[in-house]
Amino acid sequence: MSCLVRRAVLNLRSNLTGTRHLWTAGSNATGLYGFHQLKSPQGFQRFVDDAIERSGELVDYIAGMPSSKEILQAMDEISDTVCTVLDSTTLCRQTHPDREFVQEATKASMRMNEYLHLLNTNRNLYNAVAKAEQDKSLPTEEDKRAAYHLRFDFEKGGVHLCSDKLDRVNKLNGDIAQLCMEFSENIDNDPGHVDVPASVIPKHLHHLVKPIKRYKSLGSTSRHKEKEFRIVTEQNTLHSILQHVPDDKVRKIAYARGNSVPHANLAVLDKLIAARHELAQIVGYKSYAEYCMQLNLSSSPNAVFNFLLEMSEMVRPMADEEFEAIWNFKKEKFGQDCGDLEPWDETYLTGLMKSSASELDFSVVSSYFPLSQCIEGLKVLAESLFGMTFRSIPVAPGETWHPDVLKMSLYHPDEGDLGYLYLDLTSRKGKYPGCAHYTIKGGRRISESDYQLPVVALVCNFSESRNSSTVRLSHSEVETLFHEFGHALHSLLSRTDYQHFSGTRVAFDLAETPSNLFEYYAWDYRVLRTFSKHYSTGEPIPEKLVEALHRARKMFAATELQRQIFYAMVDQKFFGEELSVPKDTVAIFRDLKMQHTSWKHMEGTHWHTRFTHLLNYGAGYYTYLYAKCFAATIWQKICKDDPLSRATGSAIRMRLLQHGGAKDPADLLNDLAGDGILSKFGGDVVPDVSSLYGELGLRKR
Repeated sequence: MSCLVRRAVLNLRSNLTGTRHLWTAGSNATGLYGFHQLKSPQGFQRFVDDAIERSGELVDYIAGMPSSKEILQAMDEISDTVCTVLDSTTLCRQTHPDREFVQEATKASMRMNEYLHLLNTNRNLYNAVAKAEQDKSLPTEEDKRAAYHLRFDFEKGGVHLCSDKLDRVNKLNGDIAQLCMEFSENIDNDPGHVDVPASVIPKHLHHLVKPIKRYKSLGSTSRHKEKEFRIVTEQNTLHSILQHVPDDKVRKIAYARGNSVPHANLAVLDKLIAARHELAQIVGYKSYAEYCMQLNLSSSPNAVFNFLLEMSEMVRPMADEEFEAIWNFKKEKFGQDCGDLEPWDETYLTGLMKSSASELDFSVVSSYFPLSQCIEGLKVLAESLFGMTFRSIPVAPGETWHPDVLKMSLYHPDEGDLGYLYLDLTSRKGKYPGCAHYTIKGGRRISESDYQLPVVALVCNFSESRNSSTVRLSHSEVETLFHEFGHALHSLLSRTDYQHFSGTRVAFDLAETPSNLFEYYAWDYRVLRTFSKHYSTGEPIPEKLVEALHRARKMFAATELQRQIFYAMVDQKFFGEELSVPKDTVAIFRDLKMQHTSWKHMEGTHWHTRFTHLLNYGAGYYTYLYAKCFAATIWQKICKDDPLSRATGSAIRMRLLQHGGAKDPADLLNDLAGDGILSKFGGDVVPDVSSLYGELGLRKR
């Protein structure tokens, strides 16, 4: 059952008549996330104990071979019980400021994963699921789909193998989990740093750097203190330095350092690739990519890579034109002898070009996006599209992990509360540095009249200005917020019978589609004018400013698409080929960059050792490109004419979001957008690229 319960990390509901208390976000519990066990860090031990006890009861119940429907319901409750613990520990480890909570959550995660291995290798559970799958009397298509998926996931975990092979699979799964953790910890522990003279750092970036003092010799005996800044080259800080520092020497050394740490992850990645490759081959697949893709829209790594190759060839001419435009700009600004266009030039020069060509002042743009107003924007979307409101809910003592965390319910006037959302949106020390959507509790049907409501958290790291008490977002951060909100809506609005299919627990190459679709809402003036208001005057955002944002967006769209294609190719080459391992990942990365982008590779760097998508999205980064294609088609066909209409929202909800993973992904997409959203490529299903290419001004070959 390694894949069975690992999917969320994986995913099991009971029609049993027991006395277990069903957790709801509206209860009087005062523990973390509303769980009564988590009133203290040590409560995680009880949390795991209760989960193991309940799962054990359900395992015993299934061993008695009840009806097929009851087997599936009990399996889903096991999954729900296990996932609730694992998902809660993940959220805690990424966000909680109390190190004791983090440490206890880590211990709980390890214990739960050890128990998970026992479930994954329980042949009684596997046999029960196999029996249920053969039962032709299962009443619904979702029941049949659940039985098939559960049996398939068991076999991906190797439960059907001989004992020696199964032991090896279990060992490899443990190694893979440890290597992924080590990869992430190395990034946190070794972000890299460079020291530069204080004079070269613009004042508005001083909050990102640390002042230090060095002694500089003036002669044989005298010295004086020279002020310097230490730049810690973690990704967010590095991006700001590359975007805003005029001194190209500073950008070069920051780029070099930030893209050559952590060096230790080169060895970790070699081991991870080897472990995943061996795991896939033991279970019966040629590669880890083939192992991962079996329940996706695309099941062939070869078809995926050829799809990426075709996209790369299609976008290359336009990306080369953009590269030439950047190089010409550099020569015009710094003289014909300024040298080649270098990787550390891109972010800085494109920022200048966007500001100049579109007459954009990005500080003016952010003045129209106070965080509080952006949250209002999320509420506008819910109200306009779905007739729902987000209602603020007071949190009980101990329920949230930080005073800044907000809690809301998604409420429909006819249907009542549909789910609960925690918002943790501002940056702080020790917090996960990116933006993400976390499931705390998946939705599932408990009885004819009762439904377990989904509970999710939306976590971002928007920075507060040193000169203001108001958090104001850049437009790219608004786009990110709307992206994550798309994931949250997917979880909150799904109404599947099984937690196994709840919300974002869908085919991997469909999961990013709602989030990419909602990015479009962050760019549409008809949407922005409903909430985007100046922080001091309350003036709505001018339409001309939004038009300028669009002009800036289009300037290097091919370059950005090329970069995403390149990342997906790197991921596929690492995990999608039947080559011997270990692979030379530095050489693969370098060669693909030189072949499929317009930019140089800086020798000695290895950016991919900070590419955390290789962990959770290993062999699956291509799905972001699939999602871009799907979202472009859905926007053009369903949303563009009237993006805030109730009819648009009804189509998105009823034909896509509410089904989660309970229906075939191709059927979902065709039901929503009709013919023209999917294509055939080498006998496999891939996205139709026409709408996405149309946005870029490209024509499909």
